[in-house]
Amino acid sequence: KMKPDISQRKDIELLINTFYEKVKTNAVIGYIFSDVAKVDWVSHMPVMYSFWASVLLNEQSYTGNAMTPHIALSKLVLLSQKEFDEWLLLFNSTVDLLFEGEKADEAKFRAENIARLMMHKIDQQSNGI
Repeated sequence: KMKPDISQRKDIELLINTFYEKVKTNAVIGYIFSDVAKVDWVSHMPVMYSFWASVLLNEQSYTGNAMTPHIALSKLVLLSQKEFDEWLLLFNSTVDLLFEGEKADEAKFRAENIARLMMHKIDQQSNGI
Protein backbone atom coordinates (compact mmCIF):
# COMPACT_ATOMS: atom_id res chain seq x y z
CA LYS A 1 0.00 0.00 0.00
CA MET A 2 1.23 3.43 -0.87
CA LYS A 3 2.00 5.82 1.92
CA PRO A 4 -0.05 9.02 2.11
CA ASP A 5 1.31 12.32 0.85
CA ILE A 6 1.69 15.37 3.07
CA SER A 7 -1.61 17.22 2.70
CA GLN A 8 -2.59 18.82 5.99
CA ARG A 9 -1.15 20.29 9.17
CA LYS A 10 -1.48 17.04 11.12
CA ASP A 11 0.83 15.41 8.54
CA ILE A 12 3.38 18.16 9.16
CA GLU A 13 3.08 17.61 12.92
CA LEU A 14 3.65 13.86 12.53
CA LEU A 15 6.66 14.48 10.29
CA ILE A 16 8.25 17.07 12.59
CA ASN A 17 7.56 15.11 15.80
CA THR A 18 9.05 11.95 14.32
CA PHE A 19 12.01 13.84 12.89
CA TYR A 20 12.93 15.58 16.14
CA GLU A 21 12.65 12.34 18.12
CA LYS A 22 15.41 11.06 15.81
CA VAL A 23 17.39 14.30 16.12
CA LYS A 24 17.37 14.23 19.95
CA THR A 25 19.08 10.83 20.10
CA ASN A 26 21.36 11.36 17.10
CA ALA A 27 25.06 10.89 17.82
CA VAL A 28 26.19 13.62 15.42
CA ILE A 29 23.72 16.47 16.00
CA GLY A 30 21.64 15.59 19.07
CA TYR A 31 23.93 17.41 21.51
CA ILE A 32 23.72 20.64 19.46
CA PHE A 33 20.00 20.81 20.18
CA SER A 34 20.09 19.60 23.78
CA ASP A 35 23.38 20.91 25.19
CA VAL A 36 24.37 23.89 23.06
CA ALA A 37 21.12 25.43 21.84
CA LYS A 38 19.24 24.02 24.85
CA VAL A 39 16.10 23.90 22.74
CA ASP A 40 12.86 24.37 24.64
CA TRP A 41 10.94 21.73 22.71
CA VAL A 42 7.51 22.79 24.00
CA SER A 43 7.88 26.22 22.42
CA HIS A 44 10.06 25.10 19.48
CA MET A 45 7.73 22.46 18.03
CA PRO A 46 4.78 24.75 17.18
CA VAL A 47 7.24 27.11 15.45
CA MET A 48 8.52 24.18 13.38
CA TYR A 49 4.97 23.09 12.51
CA SER A 50 4.21 26.62 11.32
CA PHE A 51 7.45 26.89 9.39
CA TRP A 52 6.90 23.66 7.45
CA ALA A 53 3.16 24.24 7.03
CA SER A 54 4.01 27.64 5.53
CA VAL A 55 6.64 26.11 3.23
CA LEU A 56 4.58 23.11 2.08
CA LEU A 57 0.93 24.03 2.56
CA ASN A 58 1.09 27.81 2.01
CA GLU A 59 -0.32 28.30 5.49
CA GLN A 60 1.33 31.70 6.13
CA SER A 61 1.56 30.97 9.85
CA TYR A 62 5.33 31.36 10.26
CA THR A 63 6.58 34.88 10.83
CA GLY A 64 10.11 34.41 12.15
CA ASN A 65 13.50 34.51 10.49
CA ALA A 66 14.93 31.00 10.33
CA MET A 67 18.48 32.21 9.66
CA THR A 68 19.08 34.36 12.73
CA PRO A 69 19.10 31.67 15.46
CA HIS A 70 21.21 29.34 13.32
CA ILE A 71 23.83 32.00 12.65
CA ALA A 72 23.95 32.77 16.39
CA LEU A 73 24.26 29.05 17.12
CA SER A 74 27.12 28.70 14.64
CA LYS A 75 29.16 31.07 16.82
CA LEU A 76 28.85 28.60 19.71
CA VAL A 77 29.40 25.30 17.93
CA LEU A 78 30.85 24.12 14.63
CA LEU A 79 28.04 23.75 12.11
CA SER A 80 29.80 22.23 9.13
CA GLN A 81 28.77 20.22 6.09
CA LYS A 82 28.86 17.11 8.30
CA GLU A 83 26.16 18.42 10.66
CA PHE A 84 23.97 19.68 7.85
CA ASP A 85 24.33 16.40 5.94
CA GLU A 86 23.26 14.49 9.05
CA TRP A 87 20.25 16.79 9.59
CA LEU A 88 19.25 16.32 5.95
CA LEU A 89 19.70 12.54 6.07
CA LEU A 90 17.45 12.35 9.15
CA PHE A 91 14.86 14.66 7.62
CA ASN A 92 14.72 12.84 4.28
CA SER A 93 14.60 9.39 5.87
CA THR A 94 11.74 10.56 8.12
CA VAL A 95 9.80 11.86 5.11
CA ASP A 96 10.39 8.55 3.30
CA LEU A 97 9.34 6.54 6.34
CA LEU A 98 5.96 8.27 6.62
CA PHE A 99 4.98 9.74 3.27
CA GLU A 100 5.30 9.54 -0.47
CA GLY A 101 4.10 11.78 -3.27
CA GLU A 102 4.54 15.25 -4.69
CA LYS A 103 4.53 17.12 -1.36
CA ALA A 104 6.85 14.55 0.23
CA ASP A 105 9.30 15.11 -2.64
CA GLU A 106 8.92 18.87 -2.27
CA ALA A 107 9.63 18.61 1.48
CA LYS A 108 12.96 16.89 0.75
CA PHE A 109 13.82 19.37 -2.00
CA ARG A 110 13.01 22.33 0.26
CA ALA A 111 14.98 20.86 3.16
CA GLU A 112 18.02 20.50 0.92
CA ASN A 113 17.75 24.12 -0.24
CA ILE A 114 17.27 25.38 3.32
CA ALA A 115 20.31 23.42 4.53
CA ARG A 116 22.43 24.71 1.64
CA LEU A 117 21.36 28.32 2.21
CA MET A 118 22.03 28.12 5.96
CA MET A 119 25.43 26.57 5.34
CA HIS A 120 26.24 29.39 2.92
CA LYS A 121 25.11 32.14 5.34
CA ILE A 122 27.06 30.57 8.19
CA ASP A 123 30.18 30.34 6.02
CA GLN A 124 29.82 34.02 5.10
CA GLN A 125 29.50 35.00 8.75
CA SER A 126 32.46 32.94 9.89
CA ASN A 127 34.60 34.34 7.07
CA GLY A 128 33.64 37.87 8.06
CA ILE A 129 31.94 38.65 4.74
